[in-house]
Amino acid sequence: MTDTATVQVIAEALSEVLGDKQARYTPETELFGSLPELDSLALVELITAIEERFDFEMDEDDITADVFGTVASLAGYIDERTSTPT
Repeated sequence: MTDTATVQVIAEALSEVLGDKQARYTPETELFGSLPELDSLALVELITAIEERFDFEMDEDDITADVFGTVASLAGYIDERTSTPT
C-alpha cells in the first residue's frame, strides 16, 4: 500500500514541473507515455524534484515504464527506496 503523503508530494512535484493543477494527479493517473507534457526534459525535472524531496538518488536502471507507470507505482517505488528497515 502506498503512503498518501508520498502521493501528495508526487502530485505537488508534477504540478510544479508540468505547470498544472495538483488536484489533477491521483494515484491512478498514468504517467509514462500517457501525459504528452511529460516529455524527456520534464521527466528529468520530475526525477530531480523527487530526489530532492525524498533525499535519495534514483538508479538509472529504475527509470522504467513500470516505475513511472502511474502515480501509485512511482509512490510505491519511492516508499520502498526510502523506508528504513525495522
